[in-house]
Amino acid sequence: MTVFILGAGVMQIPAIRSAKELGWTVVAADANPSSPGAALANRFLPVDLKDRDGLAAAARGIRDELGLGGVFTAGTDFSASVAWVAQELGLPGISFETALKASDKLMMRASLAAAGVNSPRFASASAVDDPSLAAAGLDFPLVVKPADSMGARGCRAVRDRRELAEAIAAALPHSRSGRAIVEEYLEGPEFSIDALVDGDEVRIRGVADRHISFAPYFVELGHTMPSSYPPEVIAEVLRVFREGVAALGIRLGAAKGDIKYCPSRGRAVVGEIAARLSGGFMSGWTYPYASGIDVTGEALRLCVGQRLDPEPAADRGWVSAERAFISIPGTVASVLGCVEAERLPYVKQLFLRAAPGDSVVFPSNNVEKCGNVISQAPTREAAVQAAESAARAVILRLVPSDPRTEAYLADEGSWPPPAFALEGAAARELAELPEYLDGGAGVQGGVAPFAPAAAVEGRDWSGRGFAESAALAASLAGTPGSRVLAGRFWRALARGGLQGALYVLDTAAPAAKAPGEARARR
Repeated sequence: MTVFILGAGVMQIPAIRSAKELGWTVVAADANPSSPGAALANRFLPVDLKDRDGLAAAARGIRDELGLGGVFTAGTDFSASVAWVAQELGLPGISFETALKASDKLMMRASLAAAGVNSPRFASASAVDDPSLAAAGLDFPLVVKPADSMGARGCRAVRDRRELAEAIAAALPHSRSGRAIVEEYLEGPEFSIDALVDGDEVRIRGVADRHISFAPYFVELGHTMPSSYPPEVIAEVLRVFREGVAALGIRLGAAKGDIKYCPSRGRAVVGEIAARLSGGFMSGWTYPYASGIDVTGEALRLCVGQRLDPEPAADRGWVSAERAFISIPGTVASVLGCVEAERLPYVKQLFLRAAPGDSVVFPSNNVEKCGNVISQAPTREAAVQAAESAARAVILRLVPSDPRTEAYLADEGSWPPPAFALEGAAARELAELPEYLDGGAGVQGGVAPFAPAAAVEGRDWSGRGFAESAALAASLAGTPGSRVLAGRFWRALARGGLQGALYVLDTAAPAAKAPGEARARR
């Protein structure tokens, strides 16, 4: 059996491995010949996944030489390319029209609305539209998204017409078709769902709680599998998901859903449904770790026309948690703590997406995060603690004297959010601190004391406290600078957390040299 897998990135590696474990020959296509899955496939073809005709021509060549059982993807934008190839070659799959409905958000919303499936009210927008017209009949707050993209790129919530115009302009470059969708914003928890579809059967393969942060953007800082919500909520979420799968016409293969539950309405609402398995480490990692079931292998068998096993595999009932680590803007000097993170109990894998020399930003979407850790444990508490501790152990140290980091630390705007929101007397005292002092009692590591530090409440995006972050920065820093840091250090800590404080110490150090590796404490 030969299978043609579209994509050879990290998210497609489980499919390549599962297919080879089935004894199949794997031909993978990707525009990037350096994709990590390219070397794992039996054969690699450098074809852009947007080039549907080029992919169909490549598939005909595979069929003529090796025979071809099916075409497959997971975790990409290109389920429509899969359907196009399958339709052109008469392979098992869904129709191209159905795939478009499951990948173009405007077509998806129209199909769901026509079938009476719970979904947000919406309008379309493009570069030639008057943004005020895009929101006709919709009340603020709203959400703007590119019509055909993934990873939350170009997505944000808006509160008024000025923000609406800005958001549409920012979303359009992320759309291959130059269109955006404007839809009503709905409050409530979000769930990710993977499922296998065989005719009328929609077999659920995992429901995860999504952890979304950094409004007005939608950045997923992790997910936990399985969901912790009560059975009645999950039942409603799955009911609406199944209705959405049927409305879009998905009858063979995989389906991935992002579903929101709205307590004020007592119902679930479709965010998105795709005709593929999920990315974001869910189908390929957290679900198999939690359940013991290879959902990717099951989906591969469907793509070559095999049926679902009549007796579903038993779920082992463990928990898997994925958590991301992020950075403030700058350039990476070194990455600390990876070895320590991987050695923590119950930690299964660490994925590092930022290396020394890389430019990093504070994330406004899911492709701007710096890495992810995944845990597997018999209890939810152990899995969550392991993943969060591992993410906290990884520290991205930044190159000193970087204008982008300086600009970030000097910005007092509401977004990106500050690591710590000081209030009352602590905020007033911090505002009055001079940048530097000539000396004084209690100076340690070149930093003047800040009396309210121990009383500052809250945790930053990595889960560290204020005083804890200050102590860790001081322990990692090298030789103190010639001047005593005061307000500059503590304000950088409040704005940028441990990274901001460590950056200030490194910049003030003699010669301001980029530091080497050091042990990251948990």
